[in-house]
Amino acid sequence: MSKKRPKLRTVSKYDPPYRLNQFPSEFDFLVGREIIYLLATKGYPKLEGDEWEQIFAKAIGARWKPSTVGLDDIILEATAWSAKTVKAKKPSKAKRVRLISGRNSPTYSFEKDSITSAPPETIGEMVLQIWNERVTSIRAQYESLRTVVLLKSDDLLEVAAFEFETQLYQSDAYKWSWNPNHNLVAHCKQSGEHTFTWQPHGSQFTIIEEVPEDRFAIQLKCPPPLDRDTVLNSIAFDRSWITRL
Repeated sequence: MSKKRPKLRTVSKYDPPYRLNQFPSEFDFLVGREIIYLLATKGYPKLEGDEWEQIFAKAIGARWKPSTVGLDDIILEATAWSAKTVKAKKPSKAKRVRLISGRNSPTYSFEKDSITSAPPETIGEMVLQIWNERVTSIRAQYESLRTVVLLKSDDLLEVAAFEFETQLYQSDAYKWSWNPNHNLVAHCKQSGEHTFTWQPHGSQFTIIEEVPEDRFAIQLKCPPPLDRDTVLNSIAFDRSWITRL
């Protein structure tokens, strides 16, 4: 019998809204404007994950749809994104980032006890199976699945962003071991790079991702804080807005 693979007809080919990591032309202005607005209205540099999800969705003309799975919080056409924020001293120069990527519990999903005494490869395979199942269930709903990451300085005056295709991982491509802190870590067999960390207490799964050289990066000017009385007067606030219960 011939081992030649059969040729299949391609019914349709989906093109995402834009090429990976090549954000729309006004992206820098729209993201910068929203962050400056947050700085001006909050009065302190704090940007939470759900705020970044909304900023990103607005900047690319997508719909923000908070997800329990956390892999499809932003939707545009047949593409879905997971959005993450990470602190970095110099976002425009960062090389690698640690992305907290959910809680993967072999105890819950596989009813596996005695986690730390089990072979690390066994637990590592279970952790990745949970991740892969999550990704597969979302991929079944969309043609394209991406992760977009915002790197932010402590003062929010420098930010960078990049995106990558949300992946499935093969457990046997990694060497698993318990580190001195009793966390499970995985190193890529091919490159030797530290790729995953999994914490038994809390089941937190972390993916370590390379930051591409062609990341989006901007510097911002710190806005003056808004005066509280000026803001309240602009919306015609008066004492009748407050009712004692």
